[in-house]
Amino acid sequence: MMAENMEKDTVLITEQEMLDAESEAAEMQPEALGKAEETEPSETLEAVEGVEADEADMESEVLEGTVAKKRRGPRLPRRKPKEERKPALPAALSKEALQRQLDLRKSRLVHTTAELSSKLKNMLADEIEAMKRKEKHRSAEILSVFARHNFYANGFTPLEMRTTLEDLGPTYVKIGQIMSSRVDMLPESYCKELEKLRQNVKELDPEIARAVIEQETGKKIDEIYSEFRDKPIGSASIGQAHFGILKDGTKVVTKVQRPLIAEMMRKDFVLLKKLAGLVNIVNEDKDDEEQMVDLMSVIEELEKVTEEELDFRVEAENTRFFKENCVEDETKVTCPTVIDELTTERIFTMTFVDGCSVSKKDRLIAEGCDLNQIGYAIIENYVHQVLDVGTFHGDPHQGNIMVAHGVPHWIDFGMIGRINEADITGIQNLILGLLQGDMEGMANAVMAMGAASPKTDRAKLAEDLDNLIDKYMSITSAEQIDMAQLLGEITELASANHISLPGKYTMLVRSIATIEGVVVQLCPEINLFEMLSTKLMDRAKASFDLNQTLLNVGKDALELGKKTSRIPVLAFDTLKNLSKGRTKINLELTGYDDLVKRVEKTVKDVVLALFACVLFFGSCILSSADITPKMPGGQPLLAAAGMVFSIALGIFTVRRMSKK
Repeated sequence: MMAENMEKDTVLITEQEMLDAESEAAEMQPEALGKAEETEPSETLEAVEGVEADEADMESEVLEGTVAKKRRGPRLPRRKPKEERKPALPAALSKEALQRQLDLRKSRLVHTTAELSSKLKNMLADEIEAMKRKEKHRSAEILSVFARHNFYANGFTPLEMRTTLEDLGPTYVKIGQIMSSRVDMLPESYCKELEKLRQNVKELDPEIARAVIEQETGKKIDEIYSEFRDKPIGSASIGQAHFGILKDGTKVVTKVQRPLIAEMMRKDFVLLKKLAGLVNIVNEDKDDEEQMVDLMSVIEELEKVTEEELDFRVEAENTRFFKENCVEDETKVTCPTVIDELTTERIFTMTFVDGCSVSKKDRLIAEGCDLNQIGYAIIENYVHQVLDVGTFHGDPHQGNIMVAHGVPHWIDFGMIGRINEADITGIQNLILGLLQGDMEGMANAVMAMGAASPKTDRAKLAEDLDNLIDKYMSITSAEQIDMAQLLGEITELASANHISLPGKYTMLVRSIATIEGVVVQLCPEINLFEMLSTKLMDRAKASFDLNQTLLNVGKDALELGKKTSRIPVLAFDTLKNLSKGRTKINLELTGYDDLVKRVEKTVKDVVLALFACVLFFGSCILSSADITPKMPGGQPLLAAAGMVFSIALGIFTVRRMSKK
């Protein structure tokens, strides 16, 4: 009897209520995490795990359709046995929740200005004094460097940008080194030129490196390490890495930040932003057209990136996140472990990867490693990063993939890329559209992925995509497709059609091109595109809803029938208006905007040139007049000023016209 009453009293949640429940479960996490900011880190992580468990319970019940509201009666157990429970969250929500966790962790990092120890002050006395002297005249020095490079006439070409940064001094060289890897912020031609700034980086004095570690930890080096090597493993613009062995025998790498670098860079950014309004940089593409890049927005974005680079705890959080979410099986692929007690804003310690770069094929073969197995593990994990987690290694070059005991290790998480479910769906539609020859589907995907401008012509975009499909029509298998080249062509196609893709797509394209190059060198028979497209196909099949598809087809057919039934009426109205002379035909010519603008610029230049000539001849005539004040040679000052201005205007106009 009780069972019957319970059955009557149980009201199943409708489809809308299930969606509301799912949304509420998604919102529980950031709310709980917000409260957790006031607790200790361990308590915060426990709160996060508790939220995830609640979300898992809710999602399991929503997916099974058994969520019920109870009006009265004893409460039934809602948790299912662990082995029977469904995945914690759908893919889209999981990616967002994970990324919110990472953002929350980073938001808790508070910048601190550490006072240099007396030992460091003595060591850096000359540098501190030189920095103080430079600070007084820094603005004038920067202006003189910009003027010397003649930026106001020609803009910043890649070569001029590199040489200007070199002339501005060490801090700007470091900024350029960071910019060289940010193809999502600057055109590729600039990044390639700025890569030259990475050469010949001066090593930090080992005594200074030791002093920084002692200041950050409050302990002597001998109290921390049983062995610490002064010779750095590598030196970079902001810091350098040293090998060490802890007292418990753990082999580690400690990255040490260069003293004073953070303070210098922050001060220089303040000055740089003041001067940014005067400068534009020129992006020269293959058609020799010029596109001005907004330097202020580049500098502001670069400042954010630099702030993250200067706080080693950000890279530590990225490393922890990667280990927790992107590593499924450490026997196949893994990454270093962060040593929390030896990681601060200015030092970062992680376990040492006792191996070699993935580029050392001969050594790997000599050690008995299976190159195909290593390459497959790298690609499989990278595809998992992109499609399953939505967070991927932003710079996966050979130096950032080590192999130890036959297992690939990802290192250096200073730059990571992030994409959401909608981004992945756009990429999926692009790939599937290409494989199926669906030009309209590809056009919709490109338009959805980026921001179209008034200049965007969908007909031209469709034509360009149709040509791209024709290019790949002869390909019989995915193994013949170069993934990096394909995504690069799509990016260029979007740019040519005035569709601005977000920086995360540019980073993803470069990241895929880099990882594909690594695998091609290691094991050419493994094809990234084949693995990626296969997983996208599986993903598309899993998300396919036959009932919804049939419902949409029925709606379209019904709408088409309604519109078809009105054709006779519309035809009669059209003929009636035509017979009475009421019909008007509007013609719009497209594709001539650039030509009109070029003509306008040319007319302006001609007018300027004529004005300069008239002003020059007028000044010459005025020179013979008896007008005061006069120059030392007796020439009227007004005439001399007019001649100088007319000559300068003439030179400026000629240079503009010759440049075009």
